[in-house]
Amino acid sequence: MSESVEQGLWARQEVEDLVVRMFVAVDERDWPRAEDCFTAPFLLDMTSMVGGEPLSIAPREVCQSWAEAFSKLDQVHHQLGNFRTRVDGDRATVQCYGTAYHYRAGIAAALKSRSFVGSYELDLQRQAAGGWRIVRLQFKLKFIDGNLELEKAV
Repeated sequence: MSESVEQGLWARQEVEDLVVRMFVAVDERDWPRAEDCFTAPFLLDMTSMVGGEPLSIAPREVCQSWAEAFSKLDQVHHQLGNFRTRVDGDRATVQCYGTAYHYRAGIAAALKSRSFVGSYELDLQRQAAGGWRIVRLQFKLKFIDGNLELEKAV
């Protein structure tokens, strides 16, 4: 295997590892580790779910928002797959399928969970100090199923 092919495969693995690390950090509610996966600021596009416009946002700000949104949930679980990754020098794009599950135990509602199914598109950039960071995260919702008012249920 040539050195350039090996370097390309290594870069691709680093990029995909960062994407997985970010989602695992969110699931584990390890907000400092999640914050470290993004540039400051980065572009967050959840418009397929909430409308509006993409946000240029600080990693700390989005993680505080996620922490608050997940505070009533007992479990959050992201599952990723079907990675399509392109690395071009110091820039990379990852497209993948994603499913997120939210679960809340101990509520009277019959449905204690909700799932989001869609795809993600992420742009990453290699930093001067080394390592990759996410500069753009876009979620493209296909559908939501389950208890849409999970946080409100008693």
